[in-house]
Amino acid sequence: MNENRSFGFYALAVFFGLFLLFLYGPTITIFVLSFQGPEGGLTFPMRGWSTHWFSELFKGIGVIDIGAAFLRSLKLGALVTLFTVLLAVSAALAFRKALKGGGSLFYITVASLIMPSIIVSLGIGLSFRLLDTGLKAFFEWAGWTGMAESFSTTMGLYTSALGAQLTWTLPFGLLIMFAVFNRFNAAYEEAARDLGATPWQTFRHVVLPLIGPSVIGVGMFGFTLSWDEIARSSQAIGDLNTLPLELQGLTTTVTTPVIYALGTVTTIVSFVVVAVTLGLIALGKRRARSRSKG
Repeated sequence: MNENRSFGFYALAVFFGLFLLFLYGPTITIFVLSFQGPEGGLTFPMRGWSTHWFSELFKGIGVIDIGAAFLRSLKLGALVTLFTVLLAVSAALAFRKALKGGGSLFYITVASLIMPSIIVSLGIGLSFRLLDTGLKAFFEWAGWTGMAESFSTTMGLYTSALGAQLTWTLPFGLLIMFAVFNRFNAAYEEAARDLGATPWQTFRHVVLPLIGPSVIGVGMFGFTLSWDEIARSSQAIGDLNTLPLELQGLTTTVTTPVIYALGTVTTIVSFVVVAVTLGLIALGKRRARSRSKG
């Protein structure tokens, strides 16, 4: 405990401290400035302390309905989480066996991570616009004049936006689940089958409890990535924006600390999701220990 630390240790410690400050400094600054007094501005020094700007936030910001955008982001994030978990776990289970063309399919999926997000968004948006053109031409050809006139677009929160965000969240989920199953001991499944368990019983009572913490982690990744996503949704969202897109638009029009209050609220939601995830993982481990003792 009394050994002398080398210069390199202190240099790396200072570098790590500066890195943490660079990483979390802007978030801390926004959090602090969101508690400005009623006469406060967008910069230091602060003019009093209050929750005034949070109350102003919930009253609404101009023509933008922050509450509706907040709910849209929550609903989309929940749906993205569900699809990410189901598809990632299913794909990881399928890839445990030799799959013809599996290598190409894997690399095509993961390639989405290295493609520029705005290019992915533009491509999805263009695809849906072509689909809109085709559908409208079909309605006119079929003589469905009323439907052709009332039809606007297939782009929307649960179509193009959902697909755009899955191109971002699903590869992360796949990589996590592949890593989990690479370390998975198949002897547990063999023992369950020897005892007469069906494939579903083996998965439900053996595999799922063992991979449960990782599945919860995949869900957390899916939600948090969706909650903060801007680039891939920007060109494929349709008429209704998510909260991050509304926040991006407000940065050029709102000149009061209410914008910081909104940033604080969205950040708190992310931390709540992380805390709930860790709590679920801890609960799962506790239940597993109690079962093993019982």
